[in-house]
Amino acid sequence: MIGLTLRQILAVFRLELGKTFLARRGLWVYLLAFAPLLLYAGRAAYVPAERARLAEMARKRPVSGLTLWTIRPGLSADEVLGRLGEAPMRRAWTRRAEDGRRVEHMVWAYTDGRATYSFRFRDGVLTEVNRHEPDSIWTASLVFATLFQTYFLRLAVFFGCAGIFMNLFRGEMLDKSLHFYLLTPVRRPVLLAGKYLAGLAATTLIFTASTALQFMAMLWPFDGAAVRSFMAGYGWSHLAAYLGVTALACLGYGSVFLAAGLLVRSPIIPAAAVLLWESANLFVPEALKKISLIFYLQSLCPVVARQDSDLPVAIRLLIAAATPATKTAAIAGILGFTAIVLVLAGWRARRLEINYGTD
Repeated sequence: MIGLTLRQILAVFRLELGKTFLARRGLWVYLLAFAPLLLYAGRAAYVPAERARLAEMARKRPVSGLTLWTIRPGLSADEVLGRLGEAPMRRAWTRRAEDGRRVEHMVWAYTDGRATYSFRFRDGVLTEVNRHEPDSIWTASLVFATLFQTYFLRLAVFFGCAGIFMNLFRGEMLDKSLHFYLLTPVRRPVLLAGKYLAGLAATTLIFTASTALQFMAMLWPFDGAAVRSFMAGYGWSHLAAYLGVTALACLGYGSVFLAAGLLVRSPIIPAAAVLLWESANLFVPEALKKISLIFYLQSLCPVVARQDSDLPVAIRLLIAAATPATKTAAIAGILGFTAIVLVLAGWRARRLEINYGTD
């Protein structure tokens, strides 16, 4: 009995896997998955150009990196000018303070040929020093983490799973072809298992391949020695973590959208509701964060995505901080949630009836 069930699951899996990869209406999933590669290609062109620009600026107005490191907040603009000379790039503006007086702001930028140093002044006093190095692998890894957590998980994987898993049942209802499956001597939960595994294999392959290619594209602008050092340090563990998080995202979101395709006649509504909840995760209290998939997925990411410093203060105050879940708790939470949703979907599949006139 078990052997027959496994053979039936495998037969459904093979058939559905081919249909999933070859479906014309699923081509947009590939665009979603591999769109970030265009950004990394642009960065690969930007980094050499930025290096050349900084080298040219340093040649025209040389400043040693050691001198730049000695500049600390609290110095006056005249003191900075005396140590570094005229800044190659300067910007100034005035802004009205809360007490009504006008405050002068300035930003001066210098370079030692390797990095850009931005000095922010308020009323002639240095308040902030920022260093930006265009060819730092650590900076690139922060960019990767931010793009992965804000776009790839929340949008690309989310909508990719929605498009593939919802169509496993709902798509065949709309095409009026699901009854061919239901006329075969295959139990409904077996059919559901085969379809879910096919969707999981397709999405996992597509999105993990994209993740790996993005990681490689991130490292493309750097020389071989720097890349080998990075990979030997924590690069391989970071790549494995990102691939695992991608696979778990497909596992969890896939179960949600498979169940939505079975339970709801118009799955767009639950998809919008899930998207809204996952997007609002930043702003809800810590206790509520733990009932969303994105919380556990982000807890497994090896690098914390940086927060945009240009966000309005009011929005930053609304962002609720939370302690990330442990790896064991995060993985167990995702697997447990997926199991519950699939059991619910299996229960619904047992009672599935086809009436093309109403669908």
